[in-house]
Amino acid sequence: MAKKTQAAFSIFKGISSSIFHIGPEMCNLLLVTLSSDGYIGYACKLFDDMILRGVSLSTLGFGVFIWRFCTTSELGETLSLLDEVRKGDVSGINGSIIAVLVVHGLCLQSRVPEAISVLDELRKRNFKPDFMAYRIVAEALRLMGGVVDVEKVLKKKRKLGVAPRANDYREFILSLITERLINEAKELGQVIVDGNFLIQDDVLNALIGSVSTINPSCALKFLNFMLGKESFPTLLTSSNLCRSLCKHGKIDEMVEVFKVLSAKGYFVDLECYNVMILFPCKAGRVKHAYQVLLDMKKNGLSPEVSSYNSLMEACCREDLPRPAKWLWDEMFASGGRSGCLVTCWRKSCYNEKITDLLAPEECLRSFEERQKKPISLMEDGKGCVVLRGLEEEAVYSRNEIYNLLEKGAAKRRTEDTLLSKRRR
Repeated sequence: MAKKTQAAFSIFKGISSSIFHIGPEMCNLLLVTLSSDGYIGYACKLFDDMILRGVSLSTLGFGVFIWRFCTTSELGETLSLLDEVRKGDVSGINGSIIAVLVVHGLCLQSRVPEAISVLDELRKRNFKPDFMAYRIVAEALRLMGGVVDVEKVLKKKRKLGVAPRANDYREFILSLITERLINEAKELGQVIVDGNFLIQDDVLNALIGSVSTINPSCALKFLNFMLGKESFPTLLTSSNLCRSLCKHGKIDEMVEVFKVLSAKGYFVDLECYNVMILFPCKAGRVKHAYQVLLDMKKNGLSPEVSSYNSLMEACCREDLPRPAKWLWDEMFASGGRSGCLVTCWRKSCYNEKITDLLAPEECLRSFEERQKKPISLMEDGKGCVVLRGLEEEAVYSRNEIYNLLEKGAAKRRTEDTLLSKRRR
């Protein structure tokens, strides 16, 4: 990503004389990317070029730039940038959002005295700090134990502050997420949630789903804030959150999410219950998933074949063929049908060698089969590991499944016996 950012700036330098043909939107996006990736020097050069040639700045472009710039620069330099911007067209810049980002950036660097003084400087330059900006400074002072100073800042907030406009922050956060600036969206979302300011459900859904990919714990914080408002996440958001929790190994947290949502009456239809069964199965929590299946029936809903399949696959992965058989019988008894190509596999691993327990014996394999590549572990590009080269069998009845399971179990016992002999 860093190389791509540098390459983009190099291309820009070669055509900077045609900056009007590039357009303000592309220039602002490049300014955002350079700033977010830490290339402040390059970002300053681009900013100067945009100011020189009269290219209009957006709240997103200038906001992320000044946010990151102020954390590493002297306060006077930050104010000089604000003065430069005011000389041009500022119609596309939301002054209150800029004020929040500057104050937040300074407080993150423990430059609280400067954050206090910049509130007045921002207001003089018509970048009016709203209640959110004043609260950021007050909370930073509270952490430092400055009770008297906290009261002074809060008094200024009541006298000079303006109410934050939820729609303005909504557009800004959604723009951050659209441009994959998830860390920036997370930080600003935390500021809003910590201050209990107004934030729309669609923004919270976007934050939960995107932030969960990099920081599931923070995403859970957004979820709890949403539930505290008596609102629910969309099913897509819940699925994305659970997928991320599984990926990061936070299985207990995922189960707790299901318990909380269930207690609040979130799971009311088949689609919701399918999600509630799918992810515990992926995480190996077969008992929990089966209990959900029972609760589903108790509430008068008939489980779909996909739910049974998830449970049966989980049972096979956990070496639980008998429960898998019960589920298979139960699915057919309830009217479910299945006829598909299934990758039924059982493996053993010894001395870094993986063995497919359903593959034909060596003596029975044809020449073509022997020439096939061995089983290999590969990454799927999403952080997961998959096995390539396993045997596939088409099954059309429960008996065929049972036969495959017994075949794998018998071969595993043989592998276990050979392994035991080698250890003696």
